[in-house]
Amino acid sequence: MASLHRNNSLYRAFPALSHPPFRWFWGGQIISLIGTWTQNIGQAWLVLQLTNSPFLLGLVAAMQFVPTMLFSLQAGAWIDHLPKRKVLIATQMVMMLLAFTLAFLVGSGSLRYWMLLVMAFILGVSNTVDVPTRQSFIIELVGREHLANAIALNSAIFNGARLVGPAIAGLIMGIWGPMWCFLINGLSFIGVLAILIFVPAIPHQEKVTPKQETLRKDILNGLNYIRKTPSILIVMMMMGFLSIIAMNFNVLIPVLAKIDLHAEALGYGLLMSALGLGALIGALTVTISSAGGPQPRLLLVGGFGLGIFNVVVGFQNTYFFSAFFLAFLGCSMIIFSASANSLIQITVDGQYRGRVMSVYNLVFGGMIPIGSLYAGTLSDLWGARMTFIISGTITLLFMSGIVFWLRHYRKDEGHENSSFV
Repeated sequence: MASLHRNNSLYRAFPALSHPPFRWFWGGQIISLIGTWTQNIGQAWLVLQLTNSPFLLGLVAAMQFVPTMLFSLQAGAWIDHLPKRKVLIATQMVMMLLAFTLAFLVGSGSLRYWMLLVMAFILGVSNTVDVPTRQSFIIELVGREHLANAIALNSAIFNGARLVGPAIAGLIMGIWGPMWCFLINGLSFIGVLAILIFVPAIPHQEKVTPKQETLRKDILNGLNYIRKTPSILIVMMMMGFLSIIAMNFNVLIPVLAKIDLHAEALGYGLLMSALGLGALIGALTVTISSAGGPQPRLLLVGGFGLGIFNVVVGFQNTYFFSAFFLAFLGCSMIIFSASANSLIQITVDGQYRGRVMSVYNLVFGGMIPIGSLYAGTLSDLWGARMTFIISGTITLLFMSGIVFWLRHYRKDEGHENSSFV
């Protein structure tokens, strides 16, 4: 009886977990995402060990997201006409094989910098299909009513993994070396693959529409839908700009750790864990707030937080305070990105979901190559701390402009976007 009461309380707080298929999928992702973050940290540190160049580190990060820029629109058109579970099984298997291949190359001493560029590109192709498919798959597991809560719960485990994975990676690299980061990531895919294969029937599966239009026509229809839906368009614009300017942590934090703060591998991993701790707190904040639906104002809170704490981190010259304020930066990042994802998914018409989420992936992940090159170049010239300050200042100016525009738009048009301010 007490157990039943606890379950009811849990489901009231986190209603998405009342859907068994989502619980299984969500649980499987926990292990897989820890493995992913372990590899991310191992790869960034390995590049710096091989090259000692922030620019070349930024180039690897950029290469991983170039496919998102090139293929996102095509991927979205395909996703709307394919069963999403089968697509996810294929993409997860490709990423597992890539992780094992990297582990072999590092362990055998065969790895060269150009191989990392090639592997990053292939991983980017897989992610270009996997990410929007996974985001579109969630509504099939929980339905529209609990979608915002499910997205926030996904953000919570993603950022819980961001907290745990870097700490594990730093410890592993300090004791055994980076090869084990890639091996652990490869093994972490086994659970989520098993769940995707054996998960019970999908309760809210959206109808897969037969492909009737050409690929080009499908893409144009999706873009036209976004253009005619202002509540989606403004969120896409904000996400694209801030992805370039304010969220280049995979480039800036390793440079901050190694060059500015003179930290070793474990110190770098702990800085990333501080970012992840803040992100987890941000995700839990959005999760609790979203039990009654998405909260548009959180998007603005997160955006301004990104600007403020980028500047604050840039002014720190000690390890402790850098880590402390990175946690606030991580919190702001997730409040912004999880709110953006929820607002788009709640608004979008189901027949355009794959295409819209692919455009979201394009403006979120596809801008990272530009942002990585921007951050890597500025770090080479002026260091990571000055890059944080410049990025935060630009972000604050941009967000102030957005608020001014939204208030003017509400006054003149009386449109639905008035919920933002």
